[in-house]
Amino acid sequence: MPHPLADTVRALRRHYDDVILPLWRGAGFNAALGLPHEALSQDGVPLPDQRYRAMACARQIYVHARAAGDAGPAHAGALFDAMLRHFHDPADDTWHFSVDPQGLALDRTQDLYTYAFVTLACAVYFERTREPRARQALLATARLIEKRFRRADGGYDAALRPDGGPLRGPEQNPIMHLTEAYQAAARVAEPAWFAGLLRDIAEDVAARYLDPATQCIAELPLASVALRAPDTGSGGNRLEPGHQFEWQSLLLSALQVYDGLALFLAVPRGCAWARTAGVDPLTDGVCAALDGDGRVRDPAQRIWAQTEYARYLALTGDHAGLERQLQHFRDRFLHEGGWREVLQSDGALARPDMPSTTPYHLATCYEALENVATKTSV
Repeated sequence: MPHPLADTVRALRRHYDDVILPLWRGAGFNAALGLPHEALSQDGVPLPDQRYRAMACARQIYVHARAAGDAGPAHAGALFDAMLRHFHDPADDTWHFSVDPQGLALDRTQDLYTYAFVTLACAVYFERTREPRARQALLATARLIEKRFRRADGGYDAALRPDGGPLRGPEQNPIMHLTEAYQAAARVAEPAWFAGLLRDIAEDVAARYLDPATQCIAELPLASVALRAPDTGSGGNRLEPGHQFEWQSLLLSALQVYDGLALFLAVPRGCAWARTAGVDPLTDGVCAALDGDGRVRDPAQRIWAQTEYARYLALTGDHAGLERQLQHFRDRFLHEGGWREVLQSDGALARPDMPSTTPYHLATCYEALENVATKTSV
């Protein structure tokens, strides 16, 4: 007999296959430049592009390289070619942050978040197609990250000036996605090297960002920005529940790498704290940010945080919690033409566009849900 959870997962997958993927291979794709539009309106019309980001293109490569069927790799190939053409500087193997609407370099900042997603895109594209240029770009980009972004103290700068000088110091979010990228890279190239880097990163994150009181990972280094500052505005340090769930999923994806490390032992406790303080018990909506005392700093509910919560519930085996959460997610965040990017805590739409970066979050979530659907269908 079909299980309600399995039915819900299949419905989500149908929506993704029948609505999301065709949307970004059609209206969401600028065929003239070979790049995804930055965003669509709620009714699927491209919004005027002020820029195109390498990170957004890389996320779309991930989405289509991981998609079933032949159309996915073909579209990923067009995007990969465009990523090399528009964002890569072959003179020194660097990547531009963005280009203008004509495809010319706009922002030459060396951004670790961007480099992480380029690495991830190259890894998954090579894994699917065995395109040698992807493996070459993957290794070249990873080596450049370690050469230019890695600091003497073991951390990574978040951004460098075009000339390579430091622009922004360590931040958690690009490090988390660098972890994701190196995990993907280890599946297709230099596994021992990447495993060593992943352990180094985990140890540095535990030392630099892990809050002893909550066992959560802060957005900024604890030594530089107080987590329990008196202001409750958008500045300063903070804890994002969605990132706690995302870290847990990453750690569970490479048990052999992280076994015994402090971060691996702490993050489950941080997730439990974030679930209590940052998830609405009535709607299962995940808030954007908390302070160190558990007070809500940002009540907005962003779709990516909901997908990370669902992935966390799937990977930790909480099927009852997942079934309830997915029903709320489907009703509140998805519609027949796409999705709602950000909701207020009362459910009102807070952001009207559909960014090209979001299908990546749907893809990573639904990949985790596939195993749940299989198990609950037996």
